[in-house]
Parts: sequence; structure tokens; C-alpha cells
Amino acid sequence: MIAENQRLIKLRTREDELTCIVCPIGCRMRITPEDGDLKVEGNRCKRGEIYAREEFSDPRRIVTATCALTGGEARRLSVKSSSGVPVDQIPRFLNALYELRIPAPVKSGDIIAENLGNSGVDLVSTMTVNAVAK
Repeated sequence: MIAENQRLIKLRTREDELTCIVCPIGCRMRITPEDGDLKVEGNRCKRGEIYAREEFSDPRRIVTATCALTGGEARRLSVKSSSGVPVDQIPRFLNALYELRIPAPVKSGDIIAENLGNSGVDLVSTMTVNAVAK
């Protein structure tokens, strides 16, 4: 999946088509580089145009995963990126995530790591885990 996304980035220097995911309508849009700008056709709203421009020039993805947890009621901690990670930085982001060993307790919403993998994106806990009483 990561390799496929990276391949798509390299292809997005020429005309391309994509389906908008902003709302359930799923407009089929055509993006064409034109005179240093992007021409977007097929969108039914402004949000679709914004999505197409971002996806064409700087695609990002929310990353969800688990990382190691120590001293807690669970062994793994569910986490997600605080915002979209640039697609070409996802492997580095995940490698940094898998190196983490988070001590319990942790609350849902806690920032686990700032600027993980030098991506400019923080890692946030999506669950609460209590520490095990000793």
C-alpha cells in the first residue's frame, strides 16, 4: 500500500483522474497541470476542488497503528497521527513509531511523540490504558 501510494505521487506530474472522498457523492475529477497551476474539472463543490489540488500536489494520509506499551493492562497502545502524514514520509513515520516503548498509564488523546520521524506530525493515543499495580 505504501509503495503504491509512493508510485502514484511520482505519476502525478501530468493529467490525472481521481474520485473525491470529501462527501458520499464521489465526484470523478480530472486534474490537469496548466500554466503553473492546476485545472480541476468534474467537482460539484469547492471542497472537491480543494481536495483534488491537495491530493495532486501534497498527498497526505492519517496513519493508524499500535505501538509497544510497558507496565500497562495492555501490551499494545492504539495510536494515530495528529494530522495527515506526507505519503513519502509514511515509512519513516512508521519506523519511528515501531521503535517506541510507551510507559503506562496513558490517556486517550495524550500526545505520545511530537514530530515523529521528523514528519512535522505528532502521534496521539486513541485509547486509555491504566498502569498495572505492583
